[in-house]
Amino acid sequence: MDKNIKIDVHYITRVEGHGNIKVSATDGKIQEISWIVPEAPRFFEAMVRGHSYEDIQTIVSRICGICSISHSFTAIKAVENALNIEVSKQTDMLRQLLHYSEQFQSHTLHIGYLAAPDFFGAPSVVPLVPKATDAVKTIIRAHRVANEWSDLLGGRTTHPITIIPGGFTTIPTEKQLRTLQDTIRNTQKDINTIAEVVLSVAKNIPNFERDTEYVSIKQTNPPEYTFYHGDIASTDDGKLVPVKNWHKVTNEYVVDQSTAKWTKWHRDSFMVGALARFNNNYDLLTDNAKKTAQQFGLKKGCCNPYMNTIAQVVECVHICEAAIGLIDKILTKGLVSEKVKVKVRSGKGAGVTEAPRGMLIHEYEFDKNGKCLAADMCIPTNCNHANIQKDMEKLVPEIIGEGQDAVRQKLEMLVRAYDPCISCSTHLLNVEFVR
Repeated sequence: MDKNIKIDVHYITRVEGHGNIKVSATDGKIQEISWIVPEAPRFFEAMVRGHSYEDIQTIVSRICGICSISHSFTAIKAVENALNIEVSKQTDMLRQLLHYSEQFQSHTLHIGYLAAPDFFGAPSVVPLVPKATDAVKTIIRAHRVANEWSDLLGGRTTHPITIIPGGFTTIPTEKQLRTLQDTIRNTQKDINTIAEVVLSVAKNIPNFERDTEYVSIKQTNPPEYTFYHGDIASTDDGKLVPVKNWHKVTNEYVVDQSTAKWTKWHRDSFMVGALARFNNNYDLLTDNAKKTAQQFGLKKGCCNPYMNTIAQVVECVHICEAAIGLIDKILTKGLVSEKVKVKVRSGKGAGVTEAPRGMLIHEYEFDKNGKCLAADMCIPTNCNHANIQKDMEKLVPEIIGEGQDAVRQKLEMLVRAYDPCISCSTHLLNVEFVR
């Protein structure tokens, strides 16, 4: 194969936001490998200043149309930590149930519409409709269930309107939760079908590994495969870091090639997302989720970033079972009407959840009247940018002999495997004025 490579992918497709890939090589000698984010920063930290603590989650949910529930909950948790607001067990369980809906919603979207075309060698999901009609219908059906799940608890599919500091404005009835539980139970068959379809083309997932640090939250009391509660954990040292110390974990910095910040912890980069959660929390998956992982040969310690999509499939199996069990707990305890009382005070607090794409952190400071003085956010794709770059730097020399088209395809697949929300990550930029 010709080892003269010149790749300039302008706005990679089937991802959220704008990202570019540049690679050039002459006679196999590489001159450039770059993962570039060209989007303008969006300044949400500045946008919330001066607003009441009651309005924060409504504003920041607009950072993303896919992870709006995660942004809302992360903001809510930060606000509650800052103002010392306690929530009931019922509120906590209903929040987790709503959060599950977004994980399921986003994962089915990514697996079926964004990643699957790569496995089938198709440019998009559209050509798959006549070729794999039943499979496409199955993913649409599962995605619709996730949307309805979000509607029930969040008030609408995206940008939820029912969650407020301290609780909910409205909660579902017992009958509605039982109906949801039955729907999720029926959807398990569709998730198994989706897993089988992906498994049938799993041979097309590139066999690539790079020793990587994986970072996610981890819940130990009680131990649970977590998306909502926990401290920050790394596969590198196994120690837990409280969210209030999150700056020591993310260590954000600015690079010339990106309007989004990069991060690093124990190494030059780390990865967040489904594969990170899998590697940190594998033992806490349900038995059926573990069986699904085994079908794909996905094991704890996997360092193949392309397998992030498979980890999402595994999480879908787990989420359905966990949600069914959680609804039982909620209804066994009994639903009660709760009034939220907040005593406003000054304070500073941080919150963390797992968005579908990985660890999401918000931090806010408020004055004595509950007005926001300062805000800081670290987005999952922020955390992944440096790792995408490092993966590319190892991958390209290994595959350069396969030719330009193959190299470009595998690089695009690599980025899509991370399921990036690029626009979300361009939230802040340091600007220095020089006279």
